[in-house]
Amino acid sequence: MFALTSFDRHGVAADYTAVPAEQLVARPRALGHTESAAIPLPALTAWQGLFDRGRLGAGEHVLIHGAAGNVGGYAVQLARAAGAHVIGTASAASRDLVLELGAHEALDAATRFEDAVEPVDIVFDTAGGERLRRSFAVLGASGRLVSVAVEPAAGGVYFVVEPKRDQLEELPGRADIAELRPAPIEVYPLASAREAFARSMEQGRRGKVVSAVVV
Repeated sequence: MFALTSFDRHGVAADYTAVPAEQLVARPRALGHTESAAIPLPALTAWQGLFDRGRLGAGEHVLIHGAAGNVGGYAVQLARAAGAHVIGTASAASRDLVLELGAHEALDAATRFEDAVEPVDIVFDTAGGERLRRSFAVLGASGRLVSVAVEPAAGGVYFVVEPKRDQLEELPGRADIAELRPAPIEVYPLASAREAFARSMEQGRRGKVVSAVVV
């Protein structure tokens, strides 16, 4: 089983914790416990940003900032599976990865993406900063901008992910058929939770950090 617990709950970094049954879903059969544990937070963030907040539909064009990151990588895969035309921005070194994840186009984040992109229906931002501020220039007439990094200017939406079982239930089957590719993980024992948290906050790090309970 796996789940995303509510952010108002304390004590989940522990050997045992109580989780409401309605939040639990059978984990992917093709993945182990640690790989599965790294999925709910970034994948549900991507899902809710694209579909709940962005209202992404088949045939629409979406620009994803930070497309090689944890949330951005899942967003690329989910948007492609939904039939959208996917454009991602990332570092030059990550361009091939973004294409492997399913993007139709991958742009160097250091360049002026607004000079290379036609108007899009949705901008999904996981990076913030200058890329976010310049993103309004590429929105179409009914375009939507959604960010999980910072509060955008007027006209954009910022949100924090919520546990939603019906959405979480969509993910294991996709992972089992390799439609959803998990990010790389680094595993720390629970006794090293402080070090794991510090590692998770390092700039430029790719993948997810998982604290494992040894039983």
